[in-house]
Amino acid sequence: MKEKIVVDTTARLSTISPDIYGHFSEHLGRCIYGGFWVGKNSEIPNIHGYNKAVVEAFKALDIPNLRWPGGLFADEYHWRDGIGEQSNRKKMVNTNWGGLVEDNSFGTHEFFGLCDELGCKPYICGNVGSGSVREMDEWIEYMTFDGISPMADLRKANGREKPWVLDYFGIGNENWGGGGNMRAEFYADLYRQFQTYVKQYGNKKIFKIAGGPNVDDYHWTDTLMKNAHWLMDGLSLHYYTYEYRWEDKRSATTFDTEGYYRILRNAFRMDELIRRHSEIMDKYDPEKRVALVVDEWGNWFAPKEGTNPGFLEQDNTVADALVAGITLNIFNNHSDRVRVANLAQAVNVLQSPVLTKGDKIVLTPTYHVLHQYKQHMGGTLLSTTSAHTYCGMRDVTNYRAKLAGKDEKENVIIPDLNTSASVRHCDKCGKDVYCITVVNTDAESSKNVSVSLANLSGAIAEANATIVTGDSYDTINTFENPDVVTEKAHSVKIDGKDSVSLSLPAHSVVCITLKA
Repeated sequence: MKEKIVVDTTARLSTISPDIYGHFSEHLGRCIYGGFWVGKNSEIPNIHGYNKAVVEAFKALDIPNLRWPGGLFADEYHWRDGIGEQSNRKKMVNTNWGGLVEDNSFGTHEFFGLCDELGCKPYICGNVGSGSVREMDEWIEYMTFDGISPMADLRKANGREKPWVLDYFGIGNENWGGGGNMRAEFYADLYRQFQTYVKQYGNKKIFKIAGGPNVDDYHWTDTLMKNAHWLMDGLSLHYYTYEYRWEDKRSATTFDTEGYYRILRNAFRMDELIRRHSEIMDKYDPEKRVALVVDEWGNWFAPKEGTNPGFLEQDNTVADALVAGITLNIFNNHSDRVRVANLAQAVNVLQSPVLTKGDKIVLTPTYHVLHQYKQHMGGTLLSTTSAHTYCGMRDVTNYRAKLAGKDEKENVIIPDLNTSASVRHCDKCGKDVYCITVVNTDAESSKNVSVSLANLSGAIAEANATIVTGDSYDTINTFENPDVVTEKAHSVKIDGKDSVSLSLPAHSVVCITLKA
């Protein structure tokens, strides 16, 4: 049986913001130190202290923005500790992640320097949990004021004459939890107060992001929107995917087929969360001015054996690649409301695109999916319909019942195929370029797929495809064998003026590029 995907070339919807493809760099484990930052005196090849290989890897993704310094770390970070001569900077204990002492050699200047090297927008998260309004006010002045003032003078004394352009600023992080254990009503008032002092000194407006809900806390969203929607440009949402329950996370590589489908089912939950939070936001903001900012997403498994459990290091499998593909397709399809997102995290932590070990790096399966999907960035979303896309019932063990000593099954229903499509005009070639990304979630079976461009004026002139997959859904890249899973060319056949066909192997992500 052939699966059919129909892309309506005339149903042009929202613009897919490039910032959906952002990344997250927290002071956690080896994300900053030993990841992005190795220091100017390191024997590891570096650019002004930044790991050269890591920088080049992210530049190849056209990374649009980078979030820093947290995460939970943000609400214990005091920016003055990270400026001035590096050898004189105040040391601090990272109480959230491993209890290690940090020397603050990576601070505000180093972060903006990294963004310059990457060619991306800076997204800074400010301290509401343990900070003050004055501290946030002075940080904004230090970073963005072009004139004579105490903070601007301090910045100049530290070697930066001109201010930086600050694109995104988050007012606190997870303030419902580690960022202060606040009630929604209390944080809404604090947000109104703190955001007042995120002032616009230059011509570039700072995009203010309110700390949003944890997963399905719809009361939090309603409270923030009702009390402060006109004072925000974005509302954050955090959601992590894992196999069982949060408190029973297992290794990133020990799941079986049942676990594989549970992971994917949980990834598909992102669609429900976006829809339901968006419905609440629509009550107060029907024009969708306020963006839903999913600035922490990805797989969160148990720490890799033999590593510091506070460093959150985990392997990255083909299943991670599928979760990335599914999630990014969901973001694309909700790009009218989701306009910024950040995969957690960039290097060596959780679902990382890049892993490092000394002077070596590994590009994970997730990295290669991001490279495929970058063609969507800035494109126009197209309406997509599919036939025969549900695989039916898959019986898997009910984990909660298993813990209670019962032998029960639960029905897991997920789509066989998950997709999104976009179009952009190529001025150089004079053609419209269509990008269709498809995830085959089936753990065992390939799918024969037909893709049609409905209402196409003209004909398909060129068709190409790439694929990311492996021998199994738990295949990984290692430092010894870094190229087991890569993005490879894949066969696609033009069937007529408006359709192509191809085969999608089990557990694979395919990107189809059509010029017409």
